[in-house]
Amino acid sequence: MELTVGGRTVRVTNPGKVYFPERGFTKLDLARYYLAVGEGALRALRDRPTTLERFPDGVDGESFFQKRAPKNLPEWIPTGRISFPSGRHADEICPTETAAVVWAANLGSLTFHPWPVRRGDTEHPDELRIDLDPQPGTDYEDAVRAAGELREVLDGLGLRGWPKTSGGRGLHVFVPIAPEWTFAQVRRSAIAIARELERRAPERVTTKWWKEERGEKIFVDYNQTARDRTIASAYSVRPRPHAPVSAPLRWEEVPDARPRDFDLATMPVRYRELGDVHADMDEHIFRLEAALELAARDEREHGLGDLPYPPEHPKMAGEPKRVQPSRAKK
Repeated sequence: MELTVGGRTVRVTNPGKVYFPERGFTKLDLARYYLAVGEGALRALRDRPTTLERFPDGVDGESFFQKRAPKNLPEWIPTGRISFPSGRHADEICPTETAAVVWAANLGSLTFHPWPVRRGDTEHPDELRIDLDPQPGTDYEDAVRAAGELREVLDGLGLRGWPKTSGGRGLHVFVPIAPEWTFAQVRRSAIAIARELERRAPERVTTKWWKEERGEKIFVDYNQTARDRTIASAYSVRPRPHAPVSAPLRWEEVPDARPRDFDLATMPVRYRELGDVHADMDEHIFRLEAALELAARDEREHGLGDLPYPPEHPKMAGEPKRVQPSRAKK
């Protein structure tokens, strides 16, 4: 099967292969989905080094994350070189046209994981990403409450976020920023924002890295801003039986929206009616001085320094002990 995408022809091999048995969606359905929401999906990925989460045999088969660009990459899809915490590097695909998204879908790429940088400058993020992650005993409704409070925190710091469903039970909020700060500084800003949110709702929000300490709260995953950590892009299909997608939302939609409302079948209908509700994100650029000052004040007045990094990161200066509290006591 061949699909015309912009000025290119993209082949879909084995188009009838079933990718979502519960719903009967095929590889061709996946490719046509990304064609239908193409401009929105591309807006979220444009010029960003992107890891592909591939399911060549569908959601019931084996999967893997492909960080390095596939060997059969067409010459018209550019790459960007990114550096991992280990010091190694990789050249990842950087979509610049919708055809690249559809081409990757033909490889079984359900979910796209773009870095928060552009290929022209891979050392300075241009998005601050906040992940509101419901812990056991909490759900989407709890994430909605936290998102409302987060919006107030961001507003107080002169920032504006664009919310979307994670495709699961959580919410993501992206803030476009000037690419002037390092990964460490952006992460420091995220920690300060998370702590302020936790202060306002300590019974419902936590910044505790260790799961045994989180309780039934919304975890603000500040480490999603660490180098080499990525969040599923807007419009990405998530690998669950009912084929949900990560849906961009307007703030006024957040309280009434439900993650299951948005899937491979319903999102193209919504897109035809509303277009990309995050289309204006790239028209805005915000600064982190206020967030970084909040971080400095937390450290100066409350002794609140850094928090643990993910396990694959090298030990960072000023980072507390990277050991579970229960094991540390022993």
